[in-house]
Amino acid sequence: MPNRATAAENTQLDAVVDQLDSIVVGKSNELKLALATLLAGGHLLVEDIPGVGKTTLARALAATIGLQWNRVQFTSDLLPADVIGISIFDVHKQTFQFHQGPVFTSLLLADELNRAPPKTQSALLEAMEEHQVTADGNTYQLGNPFFVIATQNPQEQLGVYPLPESQLDRFMVSIELGYPDTHSEREILAGTDRRDLLDATDPVMSVDNLLYWQAKARQVHTAPAVLDYIQNLLAATRELALNGKCNNGLSPRAGLSLLSMCKAWALLHGREMVIPDDVQSVFTSVASHRIAGSLRKGLPITTELLTSVDVG
Repeated sequence: MPNRATAAENTQLDAVVDQLDSIVVGKSNELKLALATLLAGGHLLVEDIPGVGKTTLARALAATIGLQWNRVQFTSDLLPADVIGISIFDVHKQTFQFHQGPVFTSLLLADELNRAPPKTQSALLEAMEEHQVTADGNTYQLGNPFFVIATQNPQEQLGVYPLPESQLDRFMVSIELGYPDTHSEREILAGTDRRDLLDATDPVMSVDNLLYWQAKARQVHTAPAVLDYIQNLLAATRELALNGKCNNGLSPRAGLSLLSMCKAWALLHGREMVIPDDVQSVFTSVASHRIAGSLRKGLPITTELLTSVDVG
């Protein structure tokens, strides 16, 4: 159980969740996974059809935490320079001046990422992993925090380029929003337009507060027994890959992502230590897109793993 100090502090995180719930209704678990991804310092992939609230989710997070954000609509003719920026010759100074692209922000919404060709998709790799971009031999640092929410259309739709494993592995978490339930959909239809709600939304957390919570998430304790459980899950995915039952086993980087998400999930629920339930709550969203190329295809595999691997 959390102590009193932790419970009192956690009211700010509760306020963030409550405000997100009031904007993106009926998706409480998905919103918590998105917020935990931000607390863990990772990036989020949302795999779903158009119109279910992916952009609203990104805007709600930015508005609630007070983050500067940019949106890039990925299309088949988008160039890497359209994302990271371009050097333009200044006639007066007789030098090339770098003009920053939309990637220079706190929250980047990469909309329909898999509609852009691989060359443009790869423009995000360095930014997501190293928090920097390189253009014309010069390296430019991105700010802190830097959070990418990318949306991906279903692979069976026309005009999409499958994201390569290296790109998928940069996303700490993958989620689906799906259609709302009947009650939530009625609230959306009868309530205030989401855009008007977002325009009227005031931040309940500052960027400094966010950095504090990110640091606190890294300090959450993980007992050796829980680490054993995580290692057993990683080993089980690699065994499945060897037997041809999934595309890939989880890498050490995926293991670190799983551990970071477990810590953030525990913190979000007012605990200062990770328990096995935290691992089970986030495992599918961390593992599915890595082992099967998409959340939907990996769901039955991860579900089976969680029931077959001993907690210890």
